[in-house]
Amino acid sequence: MAGNDLGSLLGGLLGGGQGGSGGAAAGGGGNILGALLGALLGGGGAGGAQAGGANNPLGGLLDMLTKSGLADQAQSWIGTGDNQPVSGAQIKEALPDDALRQAAQQAGVSPDEAADQLAQALPQAVDKLTPNGAVPTESLEEIIRKQNL
Repeated sequence: MAGNDLGSLLGGLLGGGQGGSGGAAAGGGGNILGALLGALLGGGGAGGAQAGGANNPLGGLLDMLTKSGLADQAQSWIGTGDNQPVSGAQIKEALPDDALRQAAQQAGVSPDEAADQLAQALPQAVDKLTPNGAVPTESLEEIIRKQNL
């Protein structure tokens, strides 16, 4: 499924070049993020077709976060400054329950643990997936491949 492929790609993006437990934790975040984006692509939530096309649920995910009161955080990840943190509780509140449940199930963790992992992975992932300070319009796979992973 696309979520598994995205998880592998995002795990490489987040964990690339990092050694030790930091790399392992980032790779796990990539897997859960890939599962979530796969769930959103599959119609598990307000899809990514709004901003970025059907193969890029990133725009839809950022739109959900913005509508949930996390606009400042999401913009900090897209922009070139410091990334503002979010909590697992904020992520859980922002995402559709069915998409979070599906992502958690694919990653083999509880929804609460999935939300915590996403809170850790999202700032760095969005930052790397938006290198020019804007949400790209190409597919996530294209964006990641352009980063030479």
